[in-house]
Amino acid sequence: MNGPSVQGIKTVLHPVRDLAKAKAVYAALLGEAPTTDSSYYVGFEVGGQHIGLVPDGGPQGMTTPVAYWHVADIEAKVAELTAAGAAVKEAPHDVGGGRRVATVTDPDGNVLGLIQDH
Repeated sequence: MNGPSVQGIKTVLHPVRDLAKAKAVYAALLGEAPTTDSSYYVGFEVGGQHIGLVPDGGPQGMTTPVAYWHVADIEAKVAELTAAGAAVKEAPHDVGGGRRVATVTDPDGNVLGLIQDH
């Protein structure tokens, strides 16, 4: 494999109850308007990171913020993590634009997000 298999945490998603109120707070915090602004997702691009707001935790039922590690090969990384003791929460799947995501839980139940961009 060429290059590192993990490129670091570049995406953090936050479940929010009131999208409009949360959007105002994060815009003030980040000093930027959202780059994605819809009724089901608001995203900000700041300093090479993506901060996303997900109303009511979205279809994946998020209850806490989830940091997403960007990886070169999501299938291989999920296999490596499960072999080490993680459990698959959300299997790798396509979310559009060539992006695949997955989540696993560590032995303590902490959610680890994975993203692979093409």
